[in-house]
This record gives sequence, C-alpha cells and structure tokens, in this order.
Amino acid sequence: MIRTIGLGLLGETRPRLDDVNLTVARGDVLALIGPSGSGKTTLLRCLNCLTPFTSGRIEIGDVAIDAAARLDVALLRRLRQKVGFIFQGYNLFPHLTAAQNVALAPHHVLRLPRADAEARAKTLLDRVGLAARAGARPAQLSGGEQQRVAIARALAMEPEVLLLDEPTAALDPELTQEVLETLRALAAGGQTMVVVTHEMGFARHVATQVAVFDAGRIVETGCPDDVFTRPREERTRRFLARVVRPGE
Repeated sequence: MIRTIGLGLLGETRPRLDDVNLTVARGDVLALIGPSGSGKTTLLRCLNCLTPFTSGRIEIGDVAIDAAARLDVALLRRLRQKVGFIFQGYNLFPHLTAAQNVALAPHHVLRLPRADAEARAKTLLDRVGLAARAGARPAQLSGGEQQRVAIARALAMEPEVLLLDEPTAALDPELTQEVLETLRALAAGGQTMVVVTHEMGFARHVATQVAVFDAGRIVETGCPDDVFTRPREERTRRFLARVVRPGE
C-alpha cells in the first residue's frame, strides 16, 4: 500500500507539488495523467525520495518517511527496497547482457548467490517475453526490448510497488504495444503500480484508478470510467478533450 499525506515541494515561483494526498491499495494500478510539467514525474520521484520533498509524509508498506526524516540513510534504504523505478530512458548498463543487467542487483544488493540471481534473471526475462534475448547487450535490443529488460530488472528486487515514468515515451507505436502488453500482464498478476502516462487507452482500460494532475495538484481522482466518461472538474474535461483519441 502507498499513501501520501499533504505532500509538498516548493519551487522557485510556485509549489511543484501542493498538498498531494493519495492512497494506492495493494494490487492497484494508479495512472497519473495531466499536462506536461504538471508534477506527475516529480511526485513519482518523491515517492522513491529521488527528489526531496519539503512537507508531508509518504508511507509505502510499513515504512513511513516525512520531510524531516528524508536524510535518514537507513530509512531511505528500507523504503527503496520496496520500490522498483522504471525510467523513460531504460538506464541499462551497456557493457552487460540483458541477463547480467537483471541479475546484478539481486546478487550485489540482496546477496543472492550468483547462480540464484542468474536463475531469477532467466525466469523474469521469460516473463517479459525475452528469454531468447538474454545474451544480447542493450545496443543489440530494440527500444521496446530494452524497456522490458528494465521492467524485469526492477522486478528482480521483488518490490512491493513499481513506479513507471512514461515507460513508452521514447517508443514508436508498435514497440509501445509490446511494453503495454507487459504492463497489462503485470497488472493482471496483481502487481501494484503507479504509472505516469500519456497513453489514455492504458489509463482507461488497465488502471484501477486515475489521478489527474494540474499545476502541482491532484484535481480529480476516481475509477477510470468515472474520470473518462463523467469527469467532475472543468480542468479534467479540458485536458481529456485535447488528448483522448477516438476509440480510447
């Protein structure tokens, strides 16, 4: 479970996050949508304490951290062990194979024996449809394959929640569908996820709840059907009118 209570982050001229309150239950998929620059990625980075917040509180599982405790190294380590973060740019080690990228953290951080870490990597690459590409290096993989390796790498740490920052932003439509199918399968398997996305079809048909961001605040939350077909807020209606394509 994830909860933010009064989360805030001051900017130079206005808050980058302003009194953000969210609850994500175990097994839920929360889609964060809204205009570019509205605070979605900032919130995601705050959830993993990659960006320090200045007020409020974050709870992930049994770990709680507030702005005053964000320099507690032991507490940060406990929180980050519960979270897998998947970036837009994959961030794979270019000199390692797909399997080596996935096995690295379980071996060095979780102290799994090398053979066990390699077996876990093999299982996870098969889960994301890349068993046959285990020996390929990132430069030999398509963008969609690299992102699926990044997802397998995050899953290798057995996180309670996956945080995904525009996981399809750098991909063409065909490769986008590869990654979205992987995320659909994870959602069906009960993986808790918070996904920043501009893929409205994914937000509507895969997410269990949607939060709409505008100017650092959540202006509307609800189940996808309510947000997309019966939005309460004018800002939500204006945003959806601009971005939703026919059939989504």
